[in-house]
Amino acid sequence: QVQLVESGGGLVQPGGSLRLSCAPSGFYFRNYDMSWVRQAPGKELEWVSSISFAGTRTYYTDSVKGRFTVSRDNVKKMLYLQMNDLRPEDTALYYCARGGKLSIEAGTRGQGTQVTVSS
Repeated sequence: QVQLVESGGGLVQPGGSLRLSCAPSGFYFRNYDMSWVRQAPGKELEWVSSISFAGTRTYYTDSVKGRFTVSRDNVKKMLYLQMNDLRPEDTALYYCARGGKLSIEAGTRGQGTQVTVSS
């Protein structure tokens, strides 16, 4: 059974940083591309970033390029999203999901972790 558990969210001031983590279980993590998606209140689910199964290729939506960095540790079986220079518009519930940008398995999302950017 695929399970993903996100953590690391919180309340941060504009310009601050957070590091999100995602702990997978129930599948062979190193075989899969992985993604981060987010959902702001009243808005649709938005793709944020993806990373290839080996971690050699990364992709970002335009609004986070240069500020967010996705990474993974296939030995520790963990997925990360380092978020710098956070803006109020980054406020959302963040989820990790199995699959790359074009193959996200939205149903594999965990409970999410809330990121709130506010002064």
